[in-house]
Amino acid sequence: MRITGGQVKGRRLGAFKGLDIRPTSDMVRKAVFDLIGQDMEGLKVLDLFAGTGSLGIEALSRGASRAVFADQSQKSIDLIKRNLKICGLEGKGILWKGNLALKFPERRLLGEGGADLVFVDPPYEKGLASPTIAVLPQRGLLAPKAVIVAEMRKNEALGVEIGEIHLTKSKKYGETRIHILNYEE
Repeated sequence: MRITGGQVKGRRLGAFKGLDIRPTSDMVRKAVFDLIGQDMEGLKVLDLFAGTGSLGIEALSRGASRAVFADQSQKSIDLIKRNLKICGLEGKGILWKGNLALKFPERRLLGEGGADLVFVDPPYEKGLASPTIAVLPQRGLLAPKAVIVAEMRKNEALGVEIGEIHLTKSKKYGETRIHILNYEE
């Protein structure tokens, strides 16, 4: 698993062996950034169900100013910390153990104004994507005009309209479907 663009392009990330973790493949990660744009300059990123941290680290490599990584697994948190260090980006990453969207104690982790880009990549077929996306504006976690990227199994359903959040693109890559949603206050 390698970073596909930006300042640390080509850097190999650590991954889990033998655990029930499904990291976003290089091909799908590259496709995500082809869909949302390559320039992440100055954006604040929220990577939910972060796993290896590859999506948030990819955004940091492409110029994001800060990324908050949330995962319930301590092994994931430890791996993300290691991957940030491998890429020399540890000063730009903030780690949170737990589901940041559902149990968010302090908005200050994101800084003023909320996240500009949110990755929602829950375990497949657990029904977690839609409820997670729905609480983002309720918790004040989204900046105006934020973009949300949801990764799901190709046959999983996602509510097209979730309040002020609207589906703009949906693409299938093998067994994975990527949904791009826009938030409009």
